Amino acid sequence: MVGCTVIRQRLRALGAAFVCAAVAACAATPAPVIGVAAGPAAPPAWSSDFPFSPEAPPRILDSGSRLQCVPYARRVSGVEIYGNANTWWVQAAGRYPRSSLPAPGAVMVTKGYRDASRGHVAVVTEVVTSRIVRVDHANWLNQGEISVGVPVMDVSPTNDWSQVRVWHVPGGHWGGRVYEVEGFIHAFAAPTSSS
Repeated sequence: MVGCTVIRQRLRALGAAFVCAAVAACAATPAPVIGVAAGPAAPPAWSSDFPFSPEAPPRILDSGSRLQCVPYARRVSGVEIYGNANTWWVQAAGRYPRSSLPAPGAVMVTKGYRDASRGHVAVVTEVVTSRIVRVDHANWLNQGEISVGVPVMDVSPTNDWSQVRVWHVPGGHWGGRVYEVEGFIHAFAAPTSSS
């Protein structure tokens, strides 16, 4: 009888140890959510650290297109300006509405970094927040590539879109340079401020 009691105690201890091990394993692995009704997805928490939705990250669409920024911006935006990007802002005067406010479809005109004879044009595809937009453009990395959904952050001290940083798609981070923005050329009516 004593032998049976010892065996039962050992089996109980072994069973308790097994249950503890199973519970510990479950606590380390997240349990699936079952039976919870899925509601509408929460809007993404846009920020300068997370400037895009994970479902639509910025990407290089065509790395071998050998396209320059000007013909790409002209084709995508409908703004019919020709010549180097550094001449677009002046050429748009009197022909297209110009403003300091981004809007979908507008062409953002930037000055060249440390070189006034250069410039860049990109087409705004989305206004994410008051300080972040997304653009599509060509040849930003100087390889003739087309990049889409690229975040651009206003870093100007007065939030007037006069200075920006551009997301570096290959590295997955904000670029280190600050670029001066001349403004936005609108194919149609320019947006007005909300003040």
